Amino acid sequence: MGIVSWIVLGLIAGALAKFIMPGPQGGGIILTIILGIVGAMVGGFISTQLRGLGGISGLDLQSMAIAVGGAVLVLFAYGLLVQRGGSGG
Repeated sequence: MGIVSWIVLGLIAGALAKFIMPGPQGGGIILTIILGIVGAMVGGFISTQLRGLGGISGLDLQSMAIAVGGAVLVLFAYGLLVQRGGSGG
């Protein structure tokens, strides 16, 4: 996949993850894209480690589900970091 495909997949995955898991994480569209791209890579890595799931191969339904799952995981971890950083004073 090219860089434009990763950005599009990351934007969609980040937006869907934010919709699935809303919260006070903050950040704008750029952060959503970055978290979505990182989530897509994390989801792809995890799915390739599990036998039979495959990885992210393009803009299809399986790749989108893997990317969104990874983005939700990354968004959850980011939320924990933001929460810990904001309340420790």
